[in-house]
Amino acid sequence: MKFTAIHRLSFTAALLAMPLAAMAQAPAMAKPSELPAGAYTLDKTHASLTWKVSHLGLANYTARFTDFDAKLTLDPKNPAAARVEATINPLSVETDYPNAAEKDFDKELATGAQWFNATKFPTITFKSTKVELTGANTATITGNLTMLGVTKPVTLAATFNGGYTQKPFAPEGVAGIGFSATGTIKRSDWGLATYVPAVGDSVQIILETEFHSAPQVKMPN
Repeated sequence: MKFTAIHRLSFTAALLAMPLAAMAQAPAMAKPSELPAGAYTLDKTHASLTWKVSHLGLANYTARFTDFDAKLTLDPKNPAAARVEATINPLSVETDYPNAAEKDFDKELATGAQWFNATKFPTITFKSTKVELTGANTATITGNLTMLGVTKPVTLAATFNGGYTQKPFAPEGVAGIGFSATGTIKRSDWGLATYVPAVGDSVQIILETEFHSAPQVKMPN
């Protein structure tokens, strides 16, 4: 059962109807071991994917992808067996270029053959291959990143932010879990070497994610 737009609308309606005092009384978060095992889908309304790259050594130019999705398979009793898959639409790249009326820089980045070349390569994907616990709430996630037709391994440093067995404002039986993750890739490894080294080769990736479990189905007596 997918977490649908109807569920997201119910979240919004519940939030608007909730008095501020009640909102401040969120239930205590669950221990990781208490969370239900199974498949989790990304809550796109509470997720972000940004990246930074050095520009002339003067500033870290920051941009983002606004259209991406991910799914997580989790067994709290065996967190090292967790699996993550993500897809990114390169056409959704968004910058803060100030003169969009003169130059559509976002479109140039998305479709330019020297950049993300989304017409030829319409999807960027990540599939985890290994999860290693590094602390009570931290782990490294290694996986294969495919971009511009090239697949290379990437390692992310992930932090478990918390979870709920029943997420506030969610339909009954929906658990919630949140992670932050960071990593650095060398973009020329995927053939994206335009303007290196004036525009840096190293790209820092910053992820903020919330995931939802599917509503629990109650079996009839």
